[in-house]
Amino acid sequence: MYFALTDTQREFDRAVRDYLAQRFDLAAVREVVESADGAAGNDGAAGNDGAAGNPASLWAAAGEQGWLAVTVPEEHDGLGLGLVEAQVIARALGAGVAPGPWRGTVLAAEAVRLAGSDAQRATWLPRLAAGEAVGAFASRGSAAGGLPAVEYGAIADVVVAPAEDGVPGLVLLTGASATPVGSYDGTTRLAGLTGGSAEPLPGATVEVARGLADRATVLVAADLVGVAREALSRTVAYDREREQFGVPVGSFQAIKHALADLHVGVTMAEHAALYASYAVQEGLAGAELAVAVAKAKANDVALQSTAAMIQYHGGIGYTWEHEAHFFYKRARRLAGQWGDLRTARERIAALTM
Repeated sequence: MYFALTDTQREFDRAVRDYLAQRFDLAAVREVVESADGAAGNDGAAGNDGAAGNPASLWAAAGEQGWLAVTVPEEHDGLGLGLVEAQVIARALGAGVAPGPWRGTVLAAEAVRLAGSDAQRATWLPRLAAGEAVGAFASRGSAAGGLPAVEYGAIADVVVAPAEDGVPGLVLLTGASATPVGSYDGTTRLAGLTGGSAEPLPGATVEVARGLADRATVLVAADLVGVAREALSRTVAYDREREQFGVPVGSFQAIKHALADLHVGVTMAEHAALYASYAVQEGLAGAELAVAVAKAKANDVALQSTAAMIQYHGGIGYTWEHEAHFFYKRARRLAGQWGDLRTARERIAALTM
């Protein structure tokens, strides 16, 4: 069986990459990274400015071009597509090291779609799909005890979070108080959340919660492989042009072989993320294993490729003025989300032994 992206899925990929290349390139990313701390511009409104880590132009594009509506059902003004299309978008956003709460908003919509009441779906899904509301998805803590570091929690209109520590169940949290949390990855803003009003998601069974965690893991893995591929591509392009001893440094065996090995690893990680998204979307047997494999491979190659980007760019790769640190810091942060390399490998071992 030949497994590949459809024309529609490729179009999503092209649309995101073309927009970023033409209207939100790495110079625009740098403006967000170098803007004031995450507390600035924090009025809780959707589509906040660069100081809040969510540039208005990029957020508007996410709503207008359907990036946020990808998994929302058509009856709630969405595109009615699936996790495969969502991971395509995630990969493209990772390649552009794009800031903003896209992933948290998509995951919040998935939680409402899978576990919400009819009233909750009608209230939140159209707004999340259009970008009229910002969503967040908490991976640590609880609504009762506090959420320590939520991506874009300070500007989120609704946060999906565990109800209590160690107790099954998810809630929609609104009106929480936010305290900005520092992050070495300037492409993302974090905030600790306390208080607020918690509304239970009635269908949030243990199985649904695990499924949402798998979806979150797949989207993070896809972002990581996007980072890895772009870091590798930029490194190869640079080493074809940079010369030492009268020849391109990319012609040296030590560098050439290392980059070839990275290409193989990134390609395998891309396929792993794609298959994991399909397995989760279709509820296939072995989906849990596929997710663990995808995260392990994505962690590995993203860390390797971004480190190689710094090293093989020579002295300039270590400077603040070069973009290599955007990719490296994003990879380091995301590699620890939803299972670091050791955790992912332990999960693989537990599922196969």
